[in-house]
Amino acid sequence: MDTLQPFTDRVAIARYAEDTPRKVPGYADLHRMAMLLLAETAPEAANILVYGAGGGLELKAFAEAQPSWSLTGVDPSAEMLDLAREVLGPIIDSVILQQGFIDDAPGGPFDGATCLLTMHFLDRAARLYALRQLRLRLKPGARLVIAHHSCPAGVNAQPWIARSIAFSDTGRNDLQAACVSAEAMVSVLPILFSDEEEALLREAGYSDVSLFYAAFSFRGWVATAGSLAPGAFSA
Repeated sequence: MDTLQPFTDRVAIARYAEDTPRKVPGYADLHRMAMLLLAETAPEAANILVYGAGGGLELKAFAEAQPSWSLTGVDPSAEMLDLAREVLGPIIDSVILQQGFIDDAPGGPFDGATCLLTMHFLDRAARLYALRQLRLRLKPGARLVIAHHSCPAGVNAQPWIARSIAFSDTGRNDLQAACVSAEAMVSVLPILFSDEEEALLREAGYSDVSLFYAAFSFRGWVATAGSLAPGAFSA
């Protein structure tokens, strides 16, 4: 699966700021909850890493709510980062944007990090690697907030994805079409069960893993970066 293709399509990118809040239940509230969870442990002038920052909506919400924060947004799509610059407008001065994947992210250490609507594109091994790399960039005790497609343990993911698709398709309520689309999504997205997600976070060096957001096929967790032993995560 080419995970970057949807984020380099100029037509899709032009609609991103309009389409994404419609597709994700409580999208603006998700950003506010993430900000509040980070703010509980971060200092007033916190240095925050946003991985998967393209589009800039999350960065904009954080910058407006916490003007003393320094924000670093990393995303592999140059086109999405262009959209982020447009969305951020005059508050771009409080944000550093960097194109690349997790290995290209600055070393920090950061006072907190988010990765929203991104991890469901990564298979288990790549997801664990990204979580570990985020952990290496966080101060001990800092928080990570993640949210993406997941589903309750031991159930079929397809009906949950179909419900999310039906939710986004305002006005039509075409459940049959939603089921067809969900079947296609499940065939390409490496969706994990919620207990697998939590186990990965612990394996990657986080503690106090807690679910804070659940909306059809979307789930979000907050976790605390633990102390790292020398050589942690080395090959």
